[in-house]
Amino acid sequence: MAPSTLPTHTHARPAAGRIRRTAVAAVAVLTAAGLLSACSYGSKSEDKTSSPAPAASGAKLSADTVKIGYFANLTHGTALVGLKQGILQQELGGTKIKTQVFNAGPAEIEALNAGSIDIGWVGPSPAINGYTQSGGKSLKIVGGSASGGVKLVVNPAKINSLDDLKGKRLATPQIGNTQDVALLNYLAEKGLKVDANSGDGDVKVIRSDNKVTPDAYKSGSIDGAWVPEPTASKLVTLGAKVLLNEKDVWPDKKFVITNIIVSQKFLTEHPDVVEAVLRGSVKTNAWIKANPDQAKGVANEQIKADAGNALDAAILDPAWQDIDFIDDPLANTLQAEADHAVTAGLLKKPNLAGIYDLTLLNKVLAAAGKPAVSDAGLGTK
Repeated sequence: MAPSTLPTHTHARPAAGRIRRTAVAAVAVLTAAGLLSACSYGSKSEDKTSSPAPAASGAKLSADTVKIGYFANLTHGTALVGLKQGILQQELGGTKIKTQVFNAGPAEIEALNAGSIDIGWVGPSPAINGYTQSGGKSLKIVGGSASGGVKLVVNPAKINSLDDLKGKRLATPQIGNTQDVALLNYLAEKGLKVDANSGDGDVKVIRSDNKVTPDAYKSGSIDGAWVPEPTASKLVTLGAKVLLNEKDVWPDKKFVITNIIVSQKFLTEHPDVVEAVLRGSVKTNAWIKANPDQAKGVANEQIKADAGNALDAAILDPAWQDIDFIDDPLANTLQAEADHAVTAGLLKKPNLAGIYDLTLLNKVLAAAGKPAVSDAGLGTK
């Protein structure tokens, strides 16, 4: 695969390091085709736009309405819970919320660029791609949301250890997406060669939509999969076992999987609205931590409303437990993703300078008595 001119949605760290979500590379591979899809299991195929929700009591901020995008997926739990519980609306007062539910990161970035949404919860690769494609003019990452929730699950009758992968068939959601590149990097670290385009090699990498992967596993056409939640837990209910949790290859077991982004135009014109959304996000994450079981149910209710189907408890419970909802965007892991994409030879070195603006987030955190978070040198100067 020839290096892309685009900068970097994943993760040259030493040994255990390079496995990190080299999703960044993924974006470069997939952007043109728009293949990077949501990680939700069983969600509807089309994006869904809502009418503005009734405003809460209180003064209207500088915008009449704020348009928010997110996925009907557990890794977007902050948005799901914050909207369902009315926490975001409460912070916005008289400013109304209009939501749009997406199934693909590139589609959400396109919507942001077109002004169809102002703020969004999205994965690192689409954010990186959107920023670099625009020459650093389209968006800013203004907050964190989630870490974790990705696993390698396998058929225990065929794979008993990480040394048994040669000759096996492993699925990832799409060519070049976050998990696809993470798997390719991991296999390379184990000395196993795979052609990134065809998926052929010492291990056969099969690109399979998350909604289709469970059936592929049941039919025996794949021996395992490197997938996000809740697909990983769905496979476990079908008899698969967790062979590796991606958390275990990251320092402190943390890596970014969901960020909060905003269009630079909206940030400049309505900083009070962005600050209110961030305040609502921080309060939502605190509520999730204080009420994990209730929050899990609330998130599932919102998934049902957005996607048409709630998750079974056997899938929901372990999937929710594996995701950490955090305010820190884990900027150092975003840079690691980009570095690993470069090391993998999938794209040229990206310029991520200025992709973060954590000024408002740190203001909100300070007001809540919480420590500031770092932009890892990638912030607005």
